[in-house]
Amino acid sequence: QVALDESGGGLVAAGGSLRLSCAAYGRPVRVGMAWFRQAPGKEREFVAAIKASGGEIRVADSVKGRFTISGDNAKNAVYLQMNSLKPEDTAVYYCASGRVISSSMTSTTAYDSWGQGTQVTVSS
Repeated sequence: QVALDESGGGLVAAGGSLRLSCAAYGRPVRVGMAWFRQAPGKEREFVAAIKASGGEIRVADSVKGRFTISGDNAKNAVYLQMNSLKPEDTAVYYCASGRVISSSMTSTTAYDSWGQGTQVTVSS
C-alpha cells in the first residue's frame, strides 16, 4: 500500500478558492489517484480522478467547471484546485490511489490506499 498525506483544507467563504494537495509515500503510484468527499450523514462520493499513464481524467458533474485535478508523477502527487466554492462543497476530502482502469475510476472500491482526510468548510 501507499501512504497518502493530504493538505490544503480550511474555511473559506462562498465563491472563494482552495487548493488541496496529496503526496504519496511508499511504492510509486503508477495507475490512478483521486479525490472523494464525504459530508456529515452522507456517503462518500467521487469528486475527480486522474490516471498516471496518459493523464485520463474524470470529474463529477457536481464540480465540473469549478474543480480541476492535476498530477505530478515525478513528485508522486495529485492536486485539486477548487474554485467558486459553494456551501454544499463542505465535506471531508479524501485522497485515494489504486490500480484503477478507466471504467472504475469513479468507484471507491477501485482504490486501495486512502489518506486521513482534510476538512473543507464553505460558509454562506
